[in-house]
Amino acid sequence: MEEKNTMLEEHLLERTDQKGGFRTLPFIIGIEALEKMATFGLMPNMTLYLMKEYHMEMTTASNLLFFWSAATNFMPLLGALVADSFLGRFCTIGIGSIISLMGMILVWSTTVIPHARPPPCEQFNNSCSSPTIFQFMYLCTAFGLISVGAGGIRSSSLAFGADQLEKGDFKKSSGLKESYFSWYYASYMFSVLIALTCVVYIQDNMGWGVGFAVPAVLMLFGVSIFFLASRFYVKLKSKTSLVTGFIQVVVASYKNRRLDLTDGVNNVCHHKNGSALVFPSENLRFLNKACIVRDPERDLTADGRAVNPWSLCSVEQVEELKALLRVLPIWSTGMVMSINISQNSFPLLQAVSMDRRITSSFTIPAASFSTFTVISVILWVAVYDRVFLPVASRVMRRPVHVSTKTRMGIGIVFSFLAMLASAGIEAIRRSLAIDEGYLDRPLATTQMSAMWLVPQNCPNRLCRGLKRHRTKRVLLLRVPKKHVEHSIDAERNRNVVGEFGSELYNECC
Repeated sequence: MEEKNTMLEEHLLERTDQKGGFRTLPFIIGIEALEKMATFGLMPNMTLYLMKEYHMEMTTASNLLFFWSAATNFMPLLGALVADSFLGRFCTIGIGSIISLMGMILVWSTTVIPHARPPPCEQFNNSCSSPTIFQFMYLCTAFGLISVGAGGIRSSSLAFGADQLEKGDFKKSSGLKESYFSWYYASYMFSVLIALTCVVYIQDNMGWGVGFAVPAVLMLFGVSIFFLASRFYVKLKSKTSLVTGFIQVVVASYKNRRLDLTDGVNNVCHHKNGSALVFPSENLRFLNKACIVRDPERDLTADGRAVNPWSLCSVEQVEELKALLRVLPIWSTGMVMSINISQNSFPLLQAVSMDRRITSSFTIPAASFSTFTVISVILWVAVYDRVFLPVASRVMRRPVHVSTKTRMGIGIVFSFLAMLASAGIEAIRRSLAIDEGYLDRPLATTQMSAMWLVPQNCPNRLCRGLKRHRTKRVLLLRVPKKHVEHSIDAERNRNVVGEFGSELYNECC
């Protein structure tokens, strides 16, 4: 531990004319943490804002927020492709942060510009005007800018921070990278906690104008600190798209589909000079046809490169695509769980219609009940590492370690239990609301305590922590390092499928 602390101190005191290093990481972590704090500060109460200020029905507001959330989860994949192929990670984060700031400002402007939203409902006949096409498009533009900006920031910030530790003496210090990843995920949890407590509380008690201005100010601060350290960053240039290589393998395999594969070593396979991979593996053999050299004089150049990369690929390209295909079953197991977790609007309306008082003078904001889900993850990590493993090892008299697949399976079980608890609690709440005469008043407050929502929130986040973070670990272990960023972005896009299933379920029900 002393050696690790000494190593960190040495890199913190590095020369000012040297690029990269540990001193740049707070700025990179800061921009993503503040972006998440701003975005998560807007999302929880947005359903209520659309229903009260834009006079939308619950289903219409849920549909709009579904598309916003789906776009926010999908954009990091496009952002990663743009960063690797065209702009580079620094420019992608910088442009994304500015676009996200513009979206935040537009959302805030809907609270201060009267013509940007429908007029208030008339008190005499309780008639409300729907938003005009201009007002609706103005709001959608704001959401779209936030999603595009999030795609630029979230796709590249983790890898951009790792780039700072890949040059010079920093590359030899594995402890620095471990510390960076720990601080990165710690900042994520902290930013979500602040968004679900402080930002949401401001919106509930100071109004929409101040409440939506706070995320815009946070984003402005994040943009400022990121560009403040611009001259200290290691800025790697963009390179050929990694996805292009995968497409080339598929195309080359199809072109060579009539080529017979022999079981011996008669086939000559194209591989990079000095590579340990000379022959492809026997798994997914139909892809091996992409790297078979039929005529060395016609297919290869003088220096050993493929004349046409769309007809002949290297063994490395084939094996990298196979590695990604092997994790697809693990990736797909979280789709159903994502359907459960993506029920965002309904839990908020549940909390609104229940008694949220803690004391006579303090009421928990409805959107802050998601805080219990974050706290449950923090407690689970602490209990697992500091209590469960030591006690289990002492009882079994040997080191005990729960495998990654087992923890992922436990996460799916917790998701099932969370939905059982949710169904039971909602049945009781609905029965009480009908008995109290609130059948036609969905936002009326019943006598049932909102603390009954905690048992369903904790297993939901617990299953997400067990399943999603274990999935990322599997990707880090089984996927080639240069493809991990795209794999994690694809893991995010699994949530898009889950959200679509959730929205289809809501429409059917």
